[in-house]
Amino acid sequence: MSFGDPNNPYGQQPQQPPQGQPGYGYPQQAPQGVPPQGGYGYPQQGQPGGAPQAPGTLQANNGLISVAGLGTVEVATMGRRFGARVIDGLVIGVLYFVLGAIGVGSLVGAGEASIQDCNNLDAAAFETCMNNNNEAAGGILAAFMGAMFLLFIATLLYEWLMIAFLGATVGKLALSLKVVKENTGQVPGLGGGFIRWIIPMVGAFLCGIGQLLVYLSPFFDNSGKLQGWHDRAAGTIVVKK
Repeated sequence: MSFGDPNNPYGQQPQQPPQGQPGYGYPQQAPQGVPPQGGYGYPQQGQPGGAPQAPGTLQANNGLISVAGLGTVEVATMGRRFGARVIDGLVIGVLYFVLGAIGVGSLVGAGEASIQDCNNLDAAAFETCMNNNNEAAGGILAAFMGAMFLLFIATLLYEWLMIAFLGATVGKLALSLKVVKENTGQVPGLGGGFIRWIIPMVGAFLCGIGQLLVYLSPFFDNSGKLQGWHDRAAGTIVVKK
Protein backbone atom coordinates (compact mmCIF):
# COMPACT_ATOMS: atom_id res chain seq x y z
CA MET A 1 0.00 0.00 0.00
CA SER A 2 1.55 3.37 -1.07
CA PHE A 3 0.90 6.78 0.30
CA GLY A 4 1.13 10.17 -1.36
CA ASP A 5 1.50 10.70 -5.04
CA PRO A 6 0.92 7.50 -6.98
CA ASN A 7 3.49 8.73 -9.55
CA ASN A 8 6.10 9.03 -6.82
CA PRO A 9 6.35 5.58 -5.29
CA TYR A 10 8.99 6.63 -2.79
CA GLY A 11 6.78 9.30 -1.26
CA GLN A 12 9.52 11.98 -1.51
CA GLN A 13 8.67 15.58 -2.21
CA PRO A 14 10.44 17.20 -5.25
CA GLN A 15 13.30 19.47 -4.32
CA GLN A 16 12.65 23.19 -4.91
CA PRO A 17 15.52 25.53 -5.66
CA PRO A 18 16.37 27.77 -2.72
CA GLN A 19 14.64 31.13 -2.83
CA GLY A 20 16.77 33.76 -4.51
CA GLN A 21 18.97 31.21 -6.32
CA PRO A 22 18.06 30.10 -9.86
CA GLY A 23 17.93 26.44 -10.57
CA TYR A 24 19.02 24.66 -13.67
CA GLY A 25 17.37 25.98 -16.80
CA TYR A 26 16.45 29.34 -15.24
CA PRO A 27 17.88 32.46 -16.97
CA GLN A 28 20.51 34.29 -15.01
CA GLN A 29 19.62 37.85 -13.99
CA ALA A 30 22.10 40.58 -13.29
CA PRO A 31 22.01 42.19 -9.85
CA GLN A 32 19.79 45.23 -9.58
CA GLY A 33 21.50 48.39 -10.82
CA VAL A 34 24.21 46.57 -12.79
CA PRO A 35 23.73 46.67 -16.58
CA PRO A 36 24.01 43.36 -18.42
CA GLN A 37 27.40 42.76 -19.95
CA GLY A 38 27.93 40.84 -23.15
CA GLY A 39 24.51 39.15 -23.24
CA TYR A 40 22.65 38.36 -26.37
CA GLY A 41 20.89 41.35 -27.88
CA TYR A 42 23.07 43.92 -26.13
CA PRO A 43 25.47 46.03 -28.22
CA GLN A 44 29.10 45.35 -27.52
CA GLN A 45 31.44 48.21 -26.78
CA GLY A 46 33.22 49.54 -29.87
CA GLN A 47 30.81 47.88 -32.31
CA PRO A 48 27.99 49.41 -34.39
CA GLY A 49 25.12 50.38 -32.15
CA GLY A 50 27.43 51.54 -29.36
CA ALA A 51 28.44 55.08 -28.48
CA PRO A 52 28.95 57.40 -31.51
CA GLN A 53 32.46 58.46 -32.38
CA ALA A 54 33.69 61.92 -31.45
CA PRO A 55 34.00 64.47 -34.28
CA GLY A 56 37.34 64.26 -36.04
CA THR A 57 37.75 60.55 -35.26
CA LEU A 58 39.11 58.60 -38.20
CA GLN A 59 37.71 55.11 -38.55
CA ALA A 60 40.39 52.51 -39.03
CA ASN A 61 41.49 51.51 -42.52
CA ASN A 62 38.40 52.69 -44.41
CA GLY A 63 39.01 56.39 -45.08
CA LEU A 64 35.86 57.50 -43.25
CA ILE A 65 35.84 60.26 -40.67
CA SER A 66 33.24 61.64 -38.29
CA VAL A 67 32.76 65.39 -38.83
CA ALA A 68 30.46 67.51 -36.66
CA GLY A 69 27.34 68.52 -38.56
CA LEU A 70 28.06 66.13 -41.44
CA GLY A 71 28.18 62.75 -39.74
CA THR A 72 30.45 60.12 -41.25
CA VAL A 73 32.03 61.23 -44.52
CA GLU A 74 34.84 60.02 -46.76
CA VAL A 75 38.25 61.70 -46.69
CA ALA A 76 39.21 63.00 -50.15
CA THR A 77 41.93 60.92 -51.75
CA MET A 78 45.11 62.53 -53.04
CA GLY A 79 44.21 61.38 -56.55
CA ARG A 80 40.98 63.39 -56.51
CA ARG A 81 42.71 66.39 -54.95
CA PHE A 82 45.39 66.30 -57.64
CA GLY A 83 42.72 66.11 -60.34
CA ALA A 84 40.94 69.13 -58.84
CA ARG A 85 44.24 71.07 -58.77
CA VAL A 86 44.83 70.25 -62.45
CA ILE A 87 41.37 71.56 -63.40
CA ASP A 88 41.93 74.74 -61.38
CA GLY A 89 45.32 75.18 -63.05
CA LEU A 90 43.67 74.94 -66.46
CA VAL A 91 41.04 77.53 -65.52
CA ILE A 92 43.65 79.99 -64.27
CA GLY A 93 45.98 79.17 -67.17
CA VAL A 94 43.31 80.07 -69.72
CA LEU A 95 42.83 83.46 -68.04
CA TYR A 96 46.58 84.12 -68.05
CA PHE A 97 46.87 83.07 -71.69
CA VAL A 98 44.04 85.29 -72.90
CA LEU A 99 45.18 88.39 -71.04
CA GLY A 100 48.82 87.72 -71.84
CA ALA A 101 48.09 87.34 -75.56
CA ILE A 102 46.17 90.61 -75.56
CA GLY A 103 49.01 92.40 -73.78
CA VAL A 104 51.78 91.02 -76.00
CA GLY A 105 49.74 91.74 -79.12
CA SER A 106 49.29 95.34 -78.01
CA LEU A 107 53.03 95.78 -77.41
CA VAL A 108 54.01 94.27 -80.77
CA GLY A 109 51.41 96.29 -82.65
CA ALA A 110 52.50 99.51 -80.99
CA GLY A 111 56.16 98.84 -81.85
CA GLU A 112 55.48 98.13 -85.51
CA ALA A 113 53.27 101.20 -85.83
CA SER A 114 55.91 103.44 -84.27
CA ILE A 115 58.59 102.29 -86.72
CA GLN A 116 56.33 102.78 -89.77
CA ASP A 117 55.25 106.22 -88.61
CA CYS A 118 58.81 107.42 -88.14
CA ASN A 119 60.49 105.91 -91.22
CA ASN A 120 59.60 108.78 -93.58
CA LEU A 121 60.98 111.52 -91.34
CA ASP A 122 64.39 113.14 -91.33
CA ALA A 123 66.97 112.23 -88.72
CA ALA A 124 65.98 114.82 -86.13
CA ALA A 125 62.26 114.23 -86.52
CA PHE A 126 62.85 110.45 -86.55
CA GLU A 127 64.59 110.57 -83.18
CA THR A 128 61.83 112.69 -81.69
CA CYS A 129 59.17 110.41 -83.13
CA MET A 130 60.84 107.29 -81.73
CA ASN A 131 61.21 108.86 -78.30
CA ASN A 132 57.52 109.68 -78.26
CA ASN A 133 56.62 106.20 -79.40
CA ASN A 134 58.89 104.66 -76.79
CA GLU A 135 57.07 106.61 -74.14
CA ALA A 136 53.79 105.31 -75.55
CA ALA A 137 55.15 101.76 -75.58
CA GLY A 138 56.25 102.22 -71.96
CA GLY A 139 52.70 103.19 -71.11
CA ILE A 140 51.38 100.08 -72.86
CA LEU A 141 53.91 97.92 -70.98
CA ALA A 142 52.81 99.48 -67.70
CA ALA A 143 49.21 98.74 -68.60
CA PHE A 144 50.17 95.14 -69.40
CA MET A 145 51.89 94.73 -66.03
CA GLY A 146 48.83 96.23 -64.37
CA ALA A 147 46.67 93.65 -66.13
CA MET A 148 48.94 90.87 -64.82
CA PHE A 149 48.60 92.26 -61.30
CA LEU A 150 44.83 92.32 -61.66
CA LEU A 151 44.97 88.73 -62.84
CA PHE A 152 46.93 87.84 -59.70
CA ILE A 153 44.21 89.50 -57.61
CA ALA A 154 41.59 87.54 -59.55
CA THR A 155 43.49 84.33 -58.76
CA LEU A 156 43.57 85.30 -55.10
CA LEU A 157 39.84 85.94 -55.07
CA TYR A 158 39.18 82.72 -57.00
CA GLU A 159 41.06 80.52 -54.53
CA TRP A 160 40.23 82.50 -51.42
CA LEU A 161 36.58 83.46 -51.78
CA MET A 162 35.36 80.24 -53.39
CA ILE A 163 36.94 78.16 -50.62
CA ALA A 164 35.75 80.62 -47.97
CA PHE A 165 32.08 80.67 -49.00
CA LEU A 166 31.56 77.50 -51.05
CA GLY A 167 34.27 75.24 -49.67
CA ALA A 168 35.32 74.38 -53.22
CA THR A 169 36.90 75.78 -56.37
CA VAL A 170 35.78 74.82 -59.88
CA GLY A 171 38.05 71.78 -59.81
CA LYS A 172 36.78 70.58 -56.44
CA LEU A 173 33.18 71.11 -57.51
CA ALA A 174 33.82 69.04 -60.63
CA LEU A 175 35.19 66.15 -58.56
CA SER A 176 32.67 66.41 -55.69
CA LEU A 177 35.16 67.58 -53.08
CA LYS A 178 34.61 70.09 -50.31
CA VAL A 179 36.83 71.88 -47.78
CA VAL A 180 35.21 72.12 -44.34
CA LYS A 181 36.21 73.08 -40.82
CA GLU A 182 37.09 69.89 -39.00
CA ASN A 183 35.43 70.88 -35.72
CA THR A 184 32.16 72.26 -37.16
CA GLY A 185 31.67 70.83 -40.66
CA GLN A 186 31.04 74.35 -41.98
CA VAL A 187 32.84 76.13 -44.84
CA PRO A 188 36.15 77.74 -43.79
CA GLY A 189 34.98 81.37 -43.95
CA LEU A 190 37.17 84.37 -44.84
CA GLY A 191 39.82 83.75 -42.20
CA GLY A 192 40.20 80.03 -42.80
CA GLY A 193 40.08 80.44 -46.57
CA PHE A 194 42.80 83.11 -46.52
CA ILE A 195 45.11 81.09 -44.26
CA ARG A 196 44.67 78.06 -46.47
CA TRP A 197 45.58 80.15 -49.55
CA ILE A 198 48.45 82.25 -48.19
CA ILE A 199 50.61 79.37 -46.90
CA PRO A 200 51.22 77.81 -50.36
CA MET A 201 51.74 81.32 -51.80
CA VAL A 202 54.47 82.07 -49.26
CA GLY A 203 56.09 78.79 -50.22
CA ALA A 204 55.99 79.85 -53.88
CA PHE A 205 58.62 82.54 -53.19
CA LEU A 206 61.18 79.78 -52.57
CA CYS A 207 61.38 79.02 -56.31
CA GLY A 208 58.08 77.17 -56.03
CA ILE A 209 59.64 74.38 -53.95
CA GLY A 210 57.88 75.45 -50.77
CA GLN A 211 54.52 75.57 -52.55
CA LEU A 212 55.07 72.08 -53.94
CA LEU A 213 55.95 70.78 -50.48
CA VAL A 214 52.76 72.28 -49.04
CA TYR A 215 50.64 70.57 -51.68
CA LEU A 216 52.46 67.27 -51.05
CA SER A 217 52.30 67.60 -47.27
CA PRO A 218 49.08 65.51 -46.93
CA PHE A 219 51.29 62.50 -47.71
CA PHE A 220 53.19 63.25 -44.49
CA ASP A 221 50.06 63.18 -42.28
CA ASN A 222 50.36 60.11 -40.05
CA SER A 223 46.80 60.53 -38.74
CA GLY A 224 45.33 59.27 -42.03
CA LYS A 225 43.19 62.42 -42.46
CA LEU A 226 45.38 63.65 -45.35
CA GLN A 227 45.60 67.15 -43.88
CA GLY A 228 48.25 69.33 -45.48
CA TRP A 229 50.15 71.99 -43.59
CA HIS A 230 47.74 74.62 -44.92
CA ASP A 231 44.79 72.47 -43.74
CA ARG A 232 46.22 72.14 -40.25
CA ALA A 233 46.88 75.87 -39.99
CA ALA A 234 43.31 76.65 -41.11
CA GLY A 235 41.70 73.78 -39.14
CA THR A 236 40.19 72.33 -42.32
CA ILE A 237 39.85 68.92 -43.92
CA VAL A 238 38.99 67.95 -47.51
CA VAL A 239 36.14 65.45 -47.82
CA LYS A 240 34.14 63.84 -50.58
CA LYS A 241 30.57 65.13 -50.83
